[in-house]
Amino acid sequence: MNLLNGTSFGRLEGALKASELRQGVVANNIANVDTPNFKRSEVLFEELLSQEMGGQTGLQGKRTNERHIPIGRTSGIVPTAQIQTDNLSEMNNNENNVDIDREMSLLAKNQLSYNFYIQQINHDVKMMKTAIEGR
Repeated sequence: MNLLNGTSFGRLEGALKASELRQGVVANNIANVDTPNFKRSEVLFEELLSQEMGGQTGLQGKRTNERHIPIGRTSGIVPTAQIQTDNLSEMNNNENNVDIDREMSLLAKNQLSYNFYIQQINHDVKMMKTAIEGR
């Protein structure tokens, strides 16, 4: 039985790791707001997850034989977050492209996402504990 190894829990774990990585990347961008020639970075996870899922939220079939036709998602793989550097844009005369207001809003958005992921994981674990204890 896959209680904590299921696809749903794996996605939450991947999102939590991406949020943690994003916190460090945005903090690095903020720390280098006045550094000449610094190029901001961002974390890609949600886009990769959407591509991996194929944009489908509908029906999913279970294949018991490799010759069966797949229905819905063909993969339960959760992608790892990737860091991408924006080398094309410039914000200042010193060729730095960090906008402090944008980075601060991304930091706040990431904090809200992180809190949501933690609450969801806690809820899932609490529901499993309740089911096991029978209360």
